[in-house]
This record gives sequence, C-alpha cells and structure tokens, in this order.
Amino acid sequence: MSEQHTNETEAETTKNGMDRGLTNRHVQIIAIAGTIGTGLFLGAGKSIHLTGPSIVLVYIITGIFMYLMMRGIGEMLYKDPDQHTFINFITKYLGQGWGYFAGWSYWISLVLLGMAELTAIAKYVQYFIPSAPSWLIQLLFLIILCGVNIVAVAVFGEVEFWFGMIKIVAILALIATAIFMVLTGFKTPVGHASLTNIFHGFKFFPMGVDHFFMAFQMVFFAYQAIEFVGITTSETKNPRKVLPKAIHAIPSRIMFFYVGALIAIMSIFPWRQLPADQSPFVMVFKLAGVNWAAALINFVVLTAAASSLNSMLYSSGRHLYQLARETPALDRFRLNRLSRTNVPQNAIFTSAGFMVLAAILSVIPWISDSFTVITSSSSGVYIAIYALTML
Repeated sequence: MSEQHTNETEAETTKNGMDRGLTNRHVQIIAIAGTIGTGLFLGAGKSIHLTGPSIVLVYIITGIFMYLMMRGIGEMLYKDPDQHTFINFITKYLGQGWGYFAGWSYWISLVLLGMAELTAIAKYVQYFIPSAPSWLIQLLFLIILCGVNIVAVAVFGEVEFWFGMIKIVAILALIATAIFMVLTGFKTPVGHASLTNIFHGFKFFPMGVDHFFMAFQMVFFAYQAIEFVGITTSETKNPRKVLPKAIHAIPSRIMFFYVGALIAIMSIFPWRQLPADQSPFVMVFKLAGVNWAAALINFVVLTAAASSLNSMLYSSGRHLYQLARETPALDRFRLNRLSRTNVPQNAIFTSAGFMVLAAILSVIPWISDSFTVITSSSSGVYIAIYALTML
C-alpha cells in the first residue's frame, strides 16, 4: 500500500515534466498577495475620490466576479491539476482557435505588464537613489529576478512568499493603526479619527453615476493577476488539497485586505478631503506620527512591483513554454525545453528579452508615453480572456 502510494506521488511529481516544488505555505501567501496589487497602495486615493464610501461596493461587486472566475478555474484545475496554465482549458473546451487567441494574447499582456512593472520599479528606486539611470535599474532587477526564476521553482516560491509578506504586513499595520486611532479618538490635523467620517455627508454617487462606473476599471486593474495562483498548480505539492484552500479563502481575503483597508483609510481621513494624487497609505501613517511614512510605503510598493515582475516572469515563461509545445513551428527556438532543474528556462529568457524593451523605451520620452496607452489597453484583453475562461 505504502509503496503504491509512493509510486503515485512520484508519478504526480514528474508527469508534466516540472517539479512540484511549491508548498502549501507558498501557495497560500501567493494567493493572498495575488489579490493585493500596487493599485491599492497608490490608486486607492483616486478611487475613493471618484465614488466616496461607495468604492467599498465597487470592490465587493468586482471581487464577487473575480471569486466566481477563480472557482471556475479551480474546478477545472482540480479535475486536471497537471495543466501548466488555465488557458489550456480554453483550447480544450472552446476549440483550438480560441485557445491560440487566448494563449498568445495572454502572453503578450503578461509581457506588457512586466514592462510596466519594470518602469514602475525604476521610479520607486529613484525615490531612494535619484541619480540612478532608469534603464540600469530595470536591467538589474530583470537579471536578478530572472536568476530567481531559473534556479528552481522552490526558490521562486520562497522569494514570492517574502514579497507577499511585506504587502500583507503593510495592510495589517494600516488596519491596526486605524483601530487604535478610532478607539482613542485620535486627533489629526484634519479632525478626529472616527467611523462617522465614512458616513458624514454620505451620497451614493457624490461625483455622479459616471464616476461610479469609471471606478470599476480602476478596481479591476487592482485585482488583475488574481488568477496567478491557478498557474502555480502544476508545480504545487498536493494540488488537490492546497488549491481549494487558496480559492475558498478569496472572499474573506478581499473583505479583510481591500474592504478593511478602505474603511481604515476613510475612518482616519475624511473622504471628501482625500487628495486623488497621493497614496492614502502615506497620509494615514503620517497622521499617526510616522515621519518616514513616504519612504516606508515607497519601499512597500517597490517590493509589490518587484513581486509582480517576478510573477510575470514566472507566468509568461510557463505560458510561452506551453504555447511552444502546441506549436511545432517554434521547435527551432527550443522554447519547449526544460532545464536541468525542470524549469522552462528558454521560455523565461525569451519573455524577459521582450521585457527589456522597457529599458529602451525609458530613454525615448515620446515612445514611453505611447507605451502607457498600450499597457492600459491590456485590461481589455484581460477581460476577454476572463470571459472565455468563464465560458
């Protein structure tokens, strides 16, 4: 019996050619961190400015859709946990044509998002080292994180674990600060910390119905890449045990980390006075007396961007590897090969090679402005792929 179980475990480990090096600890933190993007740390002020307290409803509605999609992905991966990506199911159930469209579109979107994260990383590093050239920062981070991705999947999991922990601790600190300030009636330059700040002058559409619907696009961007945990399944130990835990916890994580953070911000800072162009996290910690709040939050968003780039390299590498396996014409590029550590090294390097374009664009201002428009439009591709996944 035990020998048979061992053989089954070994078969599960080697069937898809990759190592199942991600543990439950890695996957649970990746699942939490996947729902927390830089959109929350930097964009929450603008989204609150657009809709006021109604932003909580926008996050909940969008979160429900995301959860239903993740349940769908989870059901398919539970049935067949050896698939490299959830995109494979589009090919399997909707046909080869839709599969090619989704696969290549998703890979291009991941590369574009990786380029965007590289651009953001350079700006965050320049906060601490203003004289550092943007292109050099981008190349260094890309080389370091490529190294993390090609050593072994367990190394990637460990790095992503600690990146995720930094984001989680930052939000826990914000919520704990808000609870303390509300319970003590903490006086700030803008008033007293209180839950009544949320309901004072409340209007469902304070800036108009159109702004309420505009907020959905911003919130969608904040949730983008929530599906990343589904890409880790084929390299996760005991996926049928680990994956359901990660997906079932998504609603509670959305309520705690997103809704909790928004309520914390609005209870400390009256939402009508909240500037749209500043990080509310910085302002809250400054009101609490943390003078180095700007540096702290800049470090947090730097790690969040590095975490996203790390995930984009991982995900784009796996997607390109899978696409190469399905496309005989790509055989000459050896993208469908695994390294000695069972990692799709060639596919990762190729994806990273396209992301290097961000460093080139950073020295050509008029092109970088166009690039901002291109990366923003990738949200439309994401919506199409999410819709196909739901189908």
